[in-house]
Amino acid sequence: MIAEGEEAPDFELTADSGQPVRLSGLRGKPVVLYFYPKDDTPGCTTQACGIRDAWDAFERAGAVVLGVSPDDARSHEKFRGKYRLPFTLLADTDHRVAEEYGVWGEKKFMGRTYMGVSRSTFVIGEDGTVKKVFAKVKPDTHADDVLAVLSA
Repeated sequence: MIAEGEEAPDFELTADSGQPVRLSGLRGKPVVLYFYPKDDTPGCTTQACGIRDAWDAFERAGAVVLGVSPDDARSHEKFRGKYRLPFTLLADTDHRVAEEYGVWGEKKFMGRTYMGVSRSTFVIGEDGTVKKVFAKVKPDTHADDVLAVLSA
């Protein structure tokens, strides 16, 4: 996993709008890059809606929020619209970026083993370095945890 103090690996992914987003194009602003397993599932919805509900505080912090999952742009568009999410969702369908950040790996659920995304968040400073890493994120406290770092 990418560590605090390291430069955040640059990438370009397709957004829910169909437009490309490049991380390096956001230099000068803090970026909240959060990886989540799947659109419209209970934990992922709780996490996304927590950010939505605290959106004014994210805007005051000047942060750009990017949610990343293996779902495609169309799935993201539906998820974003259904819950009126005010931030961008990025499609990492080949999980290349998740692998680069070290959040793609073996998972176990109900006796089944499979490959997937570990719910993780990287707060990236204006200079492109990782300021804080949240591994094994708790969806219900995620927004508050991230805002505490942004306001520090």
